[in-house]
Amino acid sequence: MYQRPLLLFTRIRCAVYPLWAILLAFQTEAKDLPICKESDYHYEYTECDVLGSRWRVALPNKPSTCTGLPDPAKGTQCTFSCNTGEFLDMKTQECQKCAAGTYSLGTGVAFDEWDSMPPGFLSHGINLEAMDVQMNCSNSAWTPKGAFIASSTDECTSTLAYAISLKKPGSVSFQYLYPDNSIFFEFYVQNDQCQSSEEQSRWMKSTKNDWDTHYVQLSRGNNVLYWRTTGFSLNSNSVKPVLLRNIAISGVAYTSECFPCKAGTYAAEPGASRCAPCPANSYSRKGATVCQECEKDKYAGIGSGECLTRPPCNESDYFYTHTPCDSNRTTQLMYKWIEPKICSETAKGAVQLPASGQMQTCPPCNPGFFVNNSSACEPCPHGFYSNGTVCTECSAGTEPVVGFEYKWWNRMPSNMKSSVYSNEYSDSERTTAWEVAGEYVYTTPGDMDTGYMMLTLTVPGYRLPHDASKVETNKELAQISFVFETKCDANCVLFFMAGLSERNNFVVESWRGTNGKQSYSYIVRSNSTVSFTWGFQRNAVRTAVKQYNADFAKIYVVQITNAIDGVASQCRHCAQGKESACVSCPPGHYMLEGTGVCKACPANSIVHAEQQVGPEACVRCGPNTHTNKAHTACLSDCKLAVKQSDGESLHYDFSLLSSVASVQNSPRFTSRGLKYFQQFSIGLCGGEDRAMATCVDNVTESRKELSGYVCQSTIVPSDVRGQSVVSSQPFSVGDSLIGVTTESTVDNISSPENNFPSNTRLPDVIFYYRGSETTQACKGGRYTTIRLRCDPSAAGNDLIAFPSKCSEGTCDGCSFHLLWQSRHACPPCSERHYKKIESKCLQGIMRTTYVWQQSLLCFGGVTLPSQTVSACVTLDFWLKFGVSIGSVSALLLITISCYFWKKTRKLEYKYSKLMMTAGERECELPAADSCAIMEGEDAEDDLIYLTKKSFFGKIKSFSRERTSDGFDTVPLKSSSGLEMEMS
Repeated sequence: MYQRPLLLFTRIRCAVYPLWAILLAFQTEAKDLPICKESDYHYEYTECDVLGSRWRVALPNKPSTCTGLPDPAKGTQCTFSCNTGEFLDMKTQECQKCAAGTYSLGTGVAFDEWDSMPPGFLSHGINLEAMDVQMNCSNSAWTPKGAFIASSTDECTSTLAYAISLKKPGSVSFQYLYPDNSIFFEFYVQNDQCQSSEEQSRWMKSTKNDWDTHYVQLSRGNNVLYWRTTGFSLNSNSVKPVLLRNIAISGVAYTSECFPCKAGTYAAEPGASRCAPCPANSYSRKGATVCQECEKDKYAGIGSGECLTRPPCNESDYFYTHTPCDSNRTTQLMYKWIEPKICSETAKGAVQLPASGQMQTCPPCNPGFFVNNSSACEPCPHGFYSNGTVCTECSAGTEPVVGFEYKWWNRMPSNMKSSVYSNEYSDSERTTAWEVAGEYVYTTPGDMDTGYMMLTLTVPGYRLPHDASKVETNKELAQISFVFETKCDANCVLFFMAGLSERNNFVVESWRGTNGKQSYSYIVRSNSTVSFTWGFQRNAVRTAVKQYNADFAKIYVVQITNAIDGVASQCRHCAQGKESACVSCPPGHYMLEGTGVCKACPANSIVHAEQQVGPEACVRCGPNTHTNKAHTACLSDCKLAVKQSDGESLHYDFSLLSSVASVQNSPRFTSRGLKYFQQFSIGLCGGEDRAMATCVDNVTESRKELSGYVCQSTIVPSDVRGQSVVSSQPFSVGDSLIGVTTESTVDNISSPENNFPSNTRLPDVIFYYRGSETTQACKGGRYTTIRLRCDPSAAGNDLIAFPSKCSEGTCDGCSFHLLWQSRHACPPCSERHYKKIESKCLQGIMRTTYVWQQSLLCFGGVTLPSQTVSACVTLDFWLKFGVSIGSVSALLLITISCYFWKKTRKLEYKYSKLMMTAGERECELPAADSCAIMEGEDAEDDLIYLTKKSFFGKIKSFSRERTSDGFDTVPLKSSSGLEMEMS
């Protein structure tokens, strides 16, 4: 039922006619009309004046039907109001109590029936991506569902609005169910100038499994209330809508009537402000003061308006359990009807409840517990351990390995509870959901298929290491493991959730349909993760009758380690400190099994925090990585040296790539046209203070954030919440660094070269990462490889690419491969990467220029030397110089030849003269004399003129044979010019 304040002139108008003019017009037109009866008119108030006063006037129910309306009267003050459970009698202008079977909020209005959209409410859907994608959102409005109203679940933005004018400060409250983080849900208030109120809780917190109440104060004046949702799930069929009910608004001026209770509720006493729901197996009609009991063959749920015929009982209407163990360690097998029981044992074809009381041997106590004198299982004291029988104290030098391990299910453990949650209206006590059955705990049949069968385990926290300095570096606090099984005929689902509480958690993993017996483990990394919940739903589609009660989920074993106040099934040796207290081994040490002696791990090794016993606790870091100070993780300083086949080494420095980078794949679209991306965030390398890659889920106020080397999230462009994108579904694909190398395989992780073919001679440098989180599909966890490829041309934005055949970065969802091309992935340049070019010598100047080698695969390092200029000598100069030297040498040679030739001729002359003188004296040897011209001789007088001959004649004379006396014949000329022949 909804209520509206009976206000006159609640809308803002440009002009208001005088009241007396309106009454005068009524009297003029009503001369021939009958006198009005009380049933022909009603009272309303005029608008308040500046003094806060108003008038009460009578208005006909139908215009121009009667005359003689009561005169206007002075009204109550505008601030006047009645209490809850009362209404304002407009005739007497006094507050009166509501009669039994009716209710009133006094100064408020309430909306608790949603068979149709109440007057005053507006709902519509809009497309936030209208500029990019054509999407029809006309049908994406809020839908009334009887007891509540449900939001849309698609990618459109669905808005529910209600406007009201308050005469004094008031409030609005409503109940909501917000179970799905795939939807944005916000509530805000605006005034008539479209200014939003400064409400801190605008963004609603998810409720997960139960209804929650939200309360907001309202200001005096016009208020417009908005409930808005936007879906961002990639599969709208699996999204659960936001549900609203019981909207109540206070602060209106008055209410002039009480409203009857809706069917299924009642108000037994006058002056009720609310109607109470009818208990189970009873019903009521509208305006009831009491609820009527259903007949024996019929039943009704809480708040029902009618009774339904009980169906025949069958095997899915009961379950079995065990009684506590007696002194003989025996238990009874008991069969019980599901509560509330709605089936009939007397109907045709009904089955009877099996006989209870069969005695069975009690299962043993769980590890860490012992059997007390009353045959019950109790936990062993601190410092003791047991295998389920008796407790034994840990010996000196050892400590208990605490935790919880449940593998026998005779009683529900004290830190576990079972409950049923349903989206339907229900304020009853929670009914049975999970029941113990000796070797397992299982889901009992429910009263409806859409209900969630919840099982919650709560621990107080986790023990920190003995050495408090290891708190920051020790990422793994605990681990929870369980063995389960599901069997379903429909589309059932089993959820595993973790968080701060049952109502503040997130879904870790889910399994649909039938699943064979299997185990699952989850690593706890935060001390605030203390609640673990299993939720089983048989069918998400509501049906009139239950059809899948035979579907079930079983949990065989639940084990959680390192829990505070836990019990121990064994003890382990520990290193001894002062006063024989247990302490942790020093960093980089492991404990010898069976002793308390700590031994150093091999160099460059880390030690797993969860296993520090034995040499296998030491794990050597991969290639080109080193340990941190605590020896708990392997790091890379972003520097690498790679030795080539020619003996030279390539030195890399990836420090400029150590900042967090992100890359998105090509856009994807849902069936409704919503655009989304898969975004990777990368923190490539660095020391302990490196920048971490971070992925968030900002859909809800309970922000989920994770960090590591590589993570992935789903990004949806949007303007919701004042942010440019919506990030959801984050998960890590690289928590730890395995190695950095040019090899294509490291520690069983491969980076196929055919994913990114290369035509360069420089090898790719590959970073290998491994994620610690396992999933149903990736039982060995996820891993990522990032290939760094040198690309000196990437001067602006680096290029991060995905394999061509796997455009999302992965083909199987477990192994991820990326290629990062950057100039900062190149080795630094050196002298061997450039060459020099000398120019032609022009005008005595030669220029030397240095250029990079072709197909340059380096960046940074040495720079190119500047151009140099040097003096030089041209070829023309040397040619001229050679010709000049040759000419001078030839002239000098000729001169010398002529000189010696002349000297030779003179000697020949003297010799001839000497020989002629010797011939005249016959056989007398000449006296020693000089061949030179003696003093007083006149060379001119003794000249012998030879006959002038040609060049060939001279050659002939030189070749003339000697005479028999050994002398040559020389032709001579006398001073008179006659020719003689001398022999």
